[in-house]
Amino acid sequence: MELMTISEISKSFHISTRTLRYYEEIGLIQSVKKDDYAYRTYDEATIARLQQILVLRKLRIPLKQIGLILQSENTAEIIETFRQNLNEVDDEITALSIIRDIIGTFIARLNESIHQDIKLSLLDDSALLEAVDALTVSKTAPKEEKTADDLEKASAKLRKFDSIQYINLPPARTVAFDAVSKEPEDEAMEPIFKWIKENDLEGTARYFLYNIDPYAHQTSDGSYGMGCCATIPKGIEIPAHFYERELPGGVYVVSEWKDEQSGWETIKALMADPKWEWEYDGRNGCVGLEEHIRRADGGFIINIMLPIKEKKQKRRLWSGRKNKL
Repeated sequence: MELMTISEISKSFHISTRTLRYYEEIGLIQSVKKDDYAYRTYDEATIARLQQILVLRKLRIPLKQIGLILQSENTAEIIETFRQNLNEVDDEITALSIIRDIIGTFIARLNESIHQDIKLSLLDDSALLEAVDALTVSKTAPKEEKTADDLEKASAKLRKFDSIQYINLPPARTVAFDAVSKEPEDEAMEPIFKWIKENDLEGTARYFLYNIDPYAHQTSDGSYGMGCCATIPKGIEIPAHFYERELPGGVYVVSEWKDEQSGWETIKALMADPKWEWEYDGRNGCVGLEEHIRRADGGFIINIMLPIKEKKQKRRLWSGRKNKL
């Protein structure tokens, strides 16, 4: 079987290239570099391993446990891992069944009173309240905030989101480079990382990936455009093959990218706050950022950052000259 490129894998398995790169970062899969070929490629063994990962993810097995399952040679250990997940599924089924019965009771009682000139207060029913209370404190309850005390703690956490999940990013001068290809992330990042290292700026630089104008770079071969920028001090001269770009300041909502399920769903949940709305550019979409924070082992933590604004505020715009590709 011939090697498959990252874009071919992405199309065949309906998984984003970002997720494939993350799986590689955490050691679940490995790519193969071909001589004189710039793109990531994957051999037959890795493709088979990726199929196993995707099946296990559909079974809601956490990535950390997937790594243990694929690496372990101890069958008993693998069985125990599956057994733990099976118990969690059983608990959730039990909890959902109880919830279904209670909601069904609500509907039945409301149907009985629909033609009566009374306002039925279902939450005054002590029997129903006891049933719900038993559900929320039992081991079979969904793993969320349950009791009144827990809900209050959760509310307190929500009130502190300005310092936890939202950041106020100051405007910054950056050196930037754009690339258009089937794998533009690496092609945009590598020249910037190399230049920052050569100029001893790694201690202060922050790295960001961003989508570039999708309308200007639509191609029939599946290529797309990405840019990479790094914050730099004033007075640093930028080489001609790069360009200077101002990083717009403002409020961003942040979530660590772990996989397809965790990244965007977490951010969307946070954006339920009625105070905020997406900072949306009708031409370029939501001008989000991916901050890449280097880990001690050489890999990266990837934070998805989406610009938000208080409702009725004007949006921010990027500025800067784009290099010719």
